[in-house]
Amino acid sequence: MVTISDIAKSLGITPSTVSRALSGSERVKESTRKAVEETAEKMGYERNEAASSLRKGRSKVVGIVVPRINREFFSNVIGGAESVLDEHGYSALICQSHENTLDEIKALKTLRSNRVSGVLISHAISSTNGEHILENIAPEAILVQFDRVFSSLPGPKIISDNFHGAYEGTRHLIEQGYKKIGIIAGFMTSEAYAARLNGYKQALSDMGMEIDEDIIFYGSIVQKGGYEAGKIALDRGCDAIFSTGDYTALGALQAARERGLRVPEDFGVVGTADERFSALITPSLSSMAQHPYEMGRRAAQAFITSLKPGAKVGEIVVPMELIKRESSSRIQ
Repeated sequence: MVTISDIAKSLGITPSTVSRALSGSERVKESTRKAVEETAEKMGYERNEAASSLRKGRSKVVGIVVPRINREFFSNVIGGAESVLDEHGYSALICQSHENTLDEIKALKTLRSNRVSGVLISHAISSTNGEHILENIAPEAILVQFDRVFSSLPGPKIISDNFHGAYEGTRHLIEQGYKKIGIIAGFMTSEAYAARLNGYKQALSDMGMEIDEDIIFYGSIVQKGGYEAGKIALDRGCDAIFSTGDYTALGALQAARERGLRVPEDFGVVGTADERFSALITPSLSSMAQHPYEMGRRAAQAFITSLKPGAKVGEIVVPMELIKRESSSRIQ
């Protein structure tokens, strides 16, 4: 393997001069820098990024922590982030928390030991505050939160327009003629789910409909929980459900079909996230699209911007979009 010393010997200069030239130091003359770069390329020199990061205390790697990699939403966020990071010479190190705070802490410690330059994170649903996040990232690492964020933590935050997304989804169901609309609300320890619940309530209020706490279902973001909530909602007279996730919406659809109800004629459903399966199932599922690829791009761009001295990036809101499909469209 060709070393800096080999290049220095070939050019008759010191290894420190070669090192400064390769790192772009202004202390090296342009002619010397060019000669070093040409010789390094000719000799097949490969920069040791790991050693460089140890010296600098920072690598060209950014950690991305997501609750679950197998959710299309989060895999698309990762794809968007990587597209920007790659443009700027950064690689991504992906970790998942499995919705568990202890696993989230383990992931953060792994990223810290790898001296990442930044951490892009959407917190686990079991995490009730962000204290453990700050405690387990290096002080010099840039923190960017996306999707599920803690407003109390510093740094950029990339979020969906959760309030207005839920508002539009609920209003759509009302406009389709549904009279008793429940909500599968998720976990109120998450600011994203709390905002969606508030959007649902505001839509009912603005449209002159009653807010019934008995048809607000908390504590689940998976299909099984949506199925159980859907059965109770039907027992309590609901003719529609707005769900803060697509997997819980899928469970509610399952409950309705088991009862022999026609969708959307007898029962309507709108989900959130626009997962790929939403367009493939029968009936197809109406959903609030969150544009995760764009969210990932903006999260990575926020990291790149934050590298500049004095740069400040605050909250960035990504609009949500109602994708109308068969599960809610009974009025043409």
